[in-house]
This record gives sequence, C-alpha cells and structure tokens, in this order.
Amino acid sequence: MPVRKSRSPQNEPWESGWDPDSTRVPGTRRLWLAGALAVATVVTCVMVIALTDQRADTTSTVKKGAPSADATGPGLISYASASTSGAAAPGSPGPGRKSVTPSTRPTVTTAPVPHGSASAPPAPATKSPAPPASSPASPPSSTWRSVRSANYPDRYWHLSSGLVKLDPVRGSESREDSTFEVVRGLADGSCSSFATSDGRYLRHRDFVLRADRNDGSPLFKQDATFCARASSVSGAIMLESVNYPGRFLRHKDFTLRLDPYQYGGPYQADSAFRLVGGLA
Repeated sequence: MPVRKSRSPQNEPWESGWDPDSTRVPGTRRLWLAGALAVATVVTCVMVIALTDQRADTTSTVKKGAPSADATGPGLISYASASTSGAAAPGSPGPGRKSVTPSTRPTVTTAPVPHGSASAPPAPATKSPAPPASSPASPPSSTWRSVRSANYPDRYWHLSSGLVKLDPVRGSESREDSTFEVVRGLADGSCSSFATSDGRYLRHRDFVLRADRNDGSPLFKQDATFCARASSVSGAIMLESVNYPGRFLRHKDFTLRLDPYQYGGPYQADSAFRLVGGLA
C-alpha cells in the first residue's frame, strides 16, 4: 500500500523548494478597479453639470423672448400697469378695485330737488330686495316737500279729513294739503318727521297715517318719526317706523298705512315714494 507523503507547510515554502510569486504586489487588481471607478464617477459628474448649465441657458433665452405682462393680444391677459403716483396707502382700494364699506347696509344719498333751499331727505342709491336696516344721512332741519308715489306718479300724499290719502293734485288748496315740512325726527334726529302747515304732525295710529297735534309724549314722538330706507324701486325710498321696526308706510286703497315688510311685488311698489319739491 503506497505511503502518502505529507505536504510541507505553506508558510515555509523555501524548505520544500516552492517559491512565492514576488513579481506582483498584493491587491494591485483591486486598486486598478477602484481607480477606474473613481475616474468614471468624476466624468459622469462633469457631464451632468455641463448638461444642466446648457438647459439653464436655453430656459433663460426663452424667457427673454416671452411677452411681458403688459402685452396685449388674443389669448393674453393684460395687467394694469403700476401707478406713477406711488404706492396706494394701506387699506385704500387698488386700481380696478371697488371700495368696500364695513357695513352691510346700503348707502342712501341725497338728490337735488327743484324747490326749496335745503336738500331733500336721502334717496337710495342701491337696490335691495329686503328692507335695509341702516339709517340714512341726517335730514335737513326744516324743508317743505311733497311725497309722490312711485307706482302712481300722478298721485301725492294728501291730507284729507285728518287722514293721509294718495290723491292726484287739484287746486291750490289741494297743493297746500299735499306739502309738508320735513324736520328732524322727533324721536330720532337721524330720521324725519312730517309737519303740516297748521303745526300738526303726521303719525300712525292704529297703523293708519293721520295728522295730530303733538302732545309731547314719547309715544307721539315715536309714532311721528320715520326713517328713510333704500327701496327696490330705483330713485325711491321706503319709510320705516321707529317704534315698529320692520313696518313701512305703504298705500292701500290709496290710504297710507303702516304694514309689515313683504317681499311681494305689489308691496314693494306701494311702499316706494319719492320726495320732491313742495307743490304749494
């Protein structure tokens, strides 16, 4: 049986005649691979940077050739140019914007009338389907006016047998009974009261408008005070009672009454009046 000879230990090759390869430095292949990988990484980064710069230059060129915000033409939005007088003050409306009032109530403005020296009680500048709750500008201290119906422009408030009717104008006596002195409200100075030529005041009693002597009581002052509100009829006003908010003067069967507000068309027309120059 053949006898196997043991191999000499690998760590002592000189004893058996085996000599290790000393012509190659250990790990040289790994160093070459690492160096090649580093070079490839640097080249890739340089190429990416160059491509990014080229795209940025192209985008900048396109933007330079694009139309400005002020350019106009089909399909383009035109913007208002900046004001040459400087920036707007804080809180002031900018160009093309409307000034917004904090109050939700409509503004009532006054319009000139051909008769009398003072301006007429406020007339509405806006339309509203619901009764506005704002008070108009303070009425003049004393002005003679006639009140004309909006849906019956040939008929005016007319004092007849102590009641206020809606009648057409007749003779001089009719004109005098259709002319009233509009004064500051007896119960509210921002509203109005209507006085007759003989010193009586128009007040509601049992929700019917009539002329009575002022007894100085708080109730009479409230009954004789009405506040002008904006009407849905252009150029007309509505007159709301001070002590019965939500009730407005309207004519019914040509008699002036104080009725609750309604959204219907007839009520809107019957409660719309225009204050004009006095007929007398």
